[in-house]
Amino acid sequence: MTTKTHPRKERTLVIVKPDGVQRSLVGEIISRYERVGLKLVAMKMLVPTKEMVEQHYTLDPEWRRITGEKRIKNARDKGQKPPSEDPLEITAAILVHLKNYMTSGPVVAMVWEGAHAVSIVRKITGGTEPLSTDVGTIRGDYVLDSYTMSDTDGRAIRNLVHATGTPAESEKEIKHWFSENELTNYTIVQEKILYDVNLDGIFE
Repeated sequence: MTTKTHPRKERTLVIVKPDGVQRSLVGEIISRYERVGLKLVAMKMLVPTKEMVEQHYTLDPEWRRITGEKRIKNARDKGQKPPSEDPLEITAAILVHLKNYMTSGPVVAMVWEGAHAVSIVRKITGGTEPLSTDVGTIRGDYVLDSYTMSDTDGRAIRNLVHATGTPAESEKEIKHWFSENELTNYTIVQEKILYDVNLDGIFE
């Protein structure tokens, strides 16, 4: 019989991309995740190699197809012509642009832990395209980029942050960017308020 892990132990990967670092938004981005109650359990700055970036985006063998199909649908929904009708052709170009983008300067990689961490981080971060995502999210508040501009300029969309899509992806991505001994297990005081069932640990 397997023991089910409590949702409070879910972890997710976040990467502040080179544009986020260059615009001095690292602290602001961290504070958004901290304020909701997530716990930072790993963080480092590095300049990734193109090989590391390609491996990251292709950890999921379906990434190329799914991402290409999304871009085609997004263009059609806006009444625009997709850059190609072939999803794999689209993502081949996207991957080249991503490698150039993600290796253009230092990034800050982080692991956040807490209840429903993957979904919460995605909600706070906002949708992939800053133009169409909601005000109140990181991308909606701090970026004015769009697929139209990135396609016209022949580059990756600049959206400040990478946030893992699913818990299954999160496990793979964390292992790709961090070794086990770089992850820290510890307790913070606010966990008493967030997770103590009866709040009876307050006066201990």
